[in-house]
Amino acid sequence: MLTAQLLVIGLGAVTLLLLVELLAPSFFSNDVHRMNDMMMMDPDMMGDMMIGNMMGSSPSGFLTPGVEAGLQDAFDSAFRRALAISLAVAGVGAMAVSGFATWRILSPLQAVSRSTRQLAQGAYYQRIDPPAEPELAALADDVNALAATLQTTEQRRVRLISEVAHELRTPLSTIEGYLEGLLDGVFQPSEEIYAASGREVRRLKRLADDLSELSRAEEGTQPLTLESLDLVSLANEVSNNLETQARAKDIDLTVVAAASQSITVYADRDRMTQALTNIVGNALTYTDPGGRVSVTIRTEGRSAVVEVADTGRGLTPDQLPVVFERFYRADHNGPGGSGIGLTIAQAITRRHGGDITAASPGPGKGSTFTLTLPLP
Repeated sequence: MLTAQLLVIGLGAVTLLLLVELLAPSFFSNDVHRMNDMMMMDPDMMGDMMIGNMMGSSPSGFLTPGVEAGLQDAFDSAFRRALAISLAVAGVGAMAVSGFATWRILSPLQAVSRSTRQLAQGAYYQRIDPPAEPELAALADDVNALAATLQTTEQRRVRLISEVAHELRTPLSTIEGYLEGLLDGVFQPSEEIYAASGREVRRLKRLADDLSELSRAEEGTQPLTLESLDLVSLANEVSNNLETQARAKDIDLTVVAAASQSITVYADRDRMTQALTNIVGNALTYTDPGGRVSVTIRTEGRSAVVEVADTGRGLTPDQLPVVFERFYRADHNGPGGSGIGLTIAQAITRRHGGDITAASPGPGKGSTFTLTLPLP
């Protein structure tokens, strides 16, 4: 950067010198001739013959050619010396200012570079002190925000690994216990043993499927088979599938549709069933026994809206912005899976050109998840 600035300064100085050398003598000569003509035309200036004798007579002007040439040479000499000194002083000053400006710019950029290298190596705790320059301060803030996001993601990744390990360890330990008991003769083969082992195997498969589904949803590699889909019919289907879970907790699960009883969108039936199942299932999971979950379908402008409201545990203002982030769970000691169901649902909805948002008046006051899709 400093080299480029010095090059610009040098080019500017050379250009200035060339222009002065080309234009200044011509301008000075024209001014002398014009002044000479004005003096010849003024009678008061011509009255004193002694001045005329001193300067010499010339048919073409008041100043003789020799005097004009002497003035021209004196001017050129004085001007070149003054110009050379000015350029030298200006060059030194420009280099000093340029060096200082370069240092002011490069110093925070080097700090950003060091920080990004440390981030690349996994040191997500690194932060940059914002410099005084607003533009560089904005860059430092962006890098700090990136570091904070990466640090949060890494913490959740570590927590997910711990949770997944725990989820895997429990069914594997159960299956291992049954197998060892059967081999040692402690247990006799029975339908209960096989049924319990089968439940643990299905639990493992469900966890593996959730992790695979999350990966495909975030990468956008899920194939979509789009068709005309009635959201009211889909909501009723999902509600019927989850009725057993609702009854087990004595939760009132209802579907409320618009007067038309038919709202059609263009979507993938299986994927939207999965998204809506995740949202309604999440509401049932975090609603206490005796509560209520309602699914309302309506239109707003050019969008179809599915609103899932519950009377459950609710969310704090700090939890609302992160509730859809992968691996996030509002209560790690409470019910729920690995915290990826809502992430998958949001990714599926966004692939259809829609979105999912969350709202809650506060803890203990329930939550509302709103899914929107564009109408055809």
